[in-house]
Amino acid sequence: MRYRFLGRTGMEVSVHCLGTMMFGAVGNPDHDECARLVHTALDAGVNFVDTADMYSAGESEEIVGKALRGRRDEVVLASKVHFPMGEGRNRGGNGRRWITTAVEDSLRRLRTDWIDLYQVHRPDPATDIEETLSVLTDLVRQGKIRAFGCSTFPAEDIVDAHHVAERRALHRFRTEQPPYSILARGIEANVLPTCRRSGMGVLTWGPLASGFLTGRYRQGRPVDLGTGRAALTPARFDPALPVNATKLEIVEQLVDISAGIGCTLPELAVAFAAAHPAVTSVIIGPRTTAQLEALLKGASLLLDDETLDRIDAVVPPGTNVYHPDGAWTHPALTDIAERRRPAVDRPAA
Repeated sequence: MRYRFLGRTGMEVSVHCLGTMMFGAVGNPDHDECARLVHTALDAGVNFVDTADMYSAGESEEIVGKALRGRRDEVVLASKVHFPMGEGRNRGGNGRRWITTAVEDSLRRLRTDWIDLYQVHRPDPATDIEETLSVLTDLVRQGKIRAFGCSTFPAEDIVDAHHVAERRALHRFRTEQPPYSILARGIEANVLPTCRRSGMGVLTWGPLASGFLTGRYRQGRPVDLGTGRAALTPARFDPALPVNATKLEIVEQLVDISAGIGCTLPELAVAFAAAHPAVTSVIIGPRTTAQLEALLKGASLLLDDETLDRIDAVVPPGTNVYHPDGAWTHPALTDIAERRRPAVDRPAA
């Protein structure tokens, strides 16, 4: 296992980070097997574990907390806050009221006195960034978190947050957690250069592109849209849709590249994400022990320039073949009122 410093936090973490989104009802409800996944990863040298309060409505954090009993000091533990937890108003977002409550809930579920890296899971246009940075700074000073970061933030929001932190003498985001894969390289044009200039650590998610880079989905093979993940979001996997047909064409070319260097497609995908100089760690999110062991086999894989050039020829740098599933879209694009003037302007007063 290789290790890198997480930005300028002083914390050294493994290049593979164990993601636990699949722990619990959404993925693997067997708590004992999930605990074995954690122990297998730690025994292989992984010392970085990422979770979030919203994963299976808190169940993932509970599983991680139980699994780390007796081994907490070995791990750089990361969690996240933002998405609604339970019903009712004011139970989500990036404001002081919710974050103050949410961090206590996460500490309880994780059975720990501190979280090494506490991340804001998505931007929140309804909350002033100064409000968010202020409460996170207070949590660092209280010793409840060691550092904090953001996840899936656009480059301009990261820069704005740094400016606010400097003006208000607040702590700043130390890390960013963006989606990144061979099929989704858009962050190479802005987010990753911004993080490098700012000395931020980067832990990327989605290296297998929602399963398209696992080798399970291949051109010319039928896809059962009624089972598994395909049943939940069939449009994501339907080969009749042009975007998915393009993904499958690219997969065939990537299979040839991986075979040429003697590795599997998933190993190539994870190694690609880890090869970018701005990336500290790549989050892998296995559901089973077999999946974890298969990914860990490629932990030492380093891609040479020839291989990276071949990947660039298939998917050019900075290009998104598709919009990464789960990535944030600015309300200016989704809310019609944000991008269209009224058909008739108001009369002058």
